[in-house]
Amino acid sequence: MSEAEKTTRAATGEAETMLRRASGAARKATRQAYGETLIELVREGLDLVAVDADLSASTTTARFGEAYPERFFNVGIAEQNMVGVASGLSLTGKTAFTGSFAIFGTGRVYDQIRNTVCYSNLNVVIAPTHAGISVGADGGSHQMLEDIALMRVLPRMRVLVPADYHSAKAALRIAAQTGGPFYVRLGRAPLPQIYEQTDDFALGRARVLCAGSDVSLIACGAEVEQALAAAVLLEESGISAEVIDAFCLKPLDAQTILTSLAKTGSAVSCEEHSIIGGLGDALAGLVAEHPGILRAPLGRIGVQDRFGVSGNIDELFAKYGLDARHIHDCVVELLS
Repeated sequence: MSEAEKTTRAATGEAETMLRRASGAARKATRQAYGETLIELVREGLDLVAVDADLSASTTTARFGEAYPERFFNVGIAEQNMVGVASGLSLTGKTAFTGSFAIFGTGRVYDQIRNTVCYSNLNVVIAPTHAGISVGADGGSHQMLEDIALMRVLPRMRVLVPADYHSAKAALRIAAQTGGPFYVRLGRAPLPQIYEQTDDFALGRARVLCAGSDVSLIACGAEVEQALAAAVLLEESGISAEVIDAFCLKPLDAQTILTSLAKTGSAVSCEEHSIIGGLGDALAGLVAEHPGILRAPLGRIGVQDRFGVSGNIDELFAKYGLDARHIHDCVVELLS
């Protein structure tokens, strides 16, 4: 067996092991970490509050409200007011979290986030749930595919996109303990538990999940599982894939990503978001600043400038080219 074959099999073994361990635990949605983590943080002494807009049962902030009713505020179906109230509470020295669904919690309230939260550099964490196409049967009107683009462009806003329950807990902790504006993207669909603990996450840091030599698969959120599965499929085609969890999209971990690109010479971004304005665009900007680092064009897996439709997560990921098979095919075409 050649050294290249040994490297490919070792990398694939890492991906297979991680997926096998993840499949052995109960799948959990990233939103399940929300209410639980806020309770933990208050018990640890952090002075924080949560404001929701009549969706606290779905966002799980209702659990926080039951534990700390004096720290929880439900403003009703008034998302713009939700951000205003959270901003006012932050001026009293508290860190304020907002809930709702991503379609409402970023889109309907964009002016308030821009001109109140970010412009004033307030300790407000925008952490809506039900982001992405994996909302499923609720359809295109509720499948928010533009939120990362909206949040990334805002000065002072940091953007975290966790891939599972444990990394969601870590993201919420980082946002609460760092201060300033944060966007934490949470989802509805149950995902495998890729990580076993919440430590070893940091602002501005990506995580290399398995090493490879031929292509870098740089993923975030629900697409991390698909990238790992694609790495296993690619081994059958004789391709060694390095998988990176771009947990923090802003600030992006340029050093880790550039080190990987210099080694593999090719890359594919994988995101459950519009192809415009998200992870793929962030990587394209980074690559443009380092000409010659890639020997092939940057591949981008994402929703191609379309709205979503109703369906279950597997159907939707296949329809919009977000599943492991499509990532595999994209890599094979790219390297050919």
